[in-house]
Amino acid sequence: MGSSTTTIRVEKAVHERLVEISHDSGRQLVDTIRDATEALERARFAEKVRIQLDVLRGDSAAWAEYIAEFDVAVSDGLT
Repeated sequence: MGSSTTTIRVEKAVHERLVEISHDSGRQLVDTIRDATEALERARFAEKVRIQLDVLRGDSAAWAEYIAEFDVAVSDGLT
């Protein structure tokens, strides 16, 4: 089963960059856009996790409980 497509509007400079990235990687533009979307989703998720961990670290009791609950070792670099 094939996937459906749609048209999106982007600035010409953005389109040119996406085409260049696609060309350099030997992939189709649609694959580059899919990869970029997935990378953005992962980056935003990672940022949310980082912020949540920073907040948790700010509460020493909650942080200690978190560390104990997940048995996180100092060598893991989280403490």
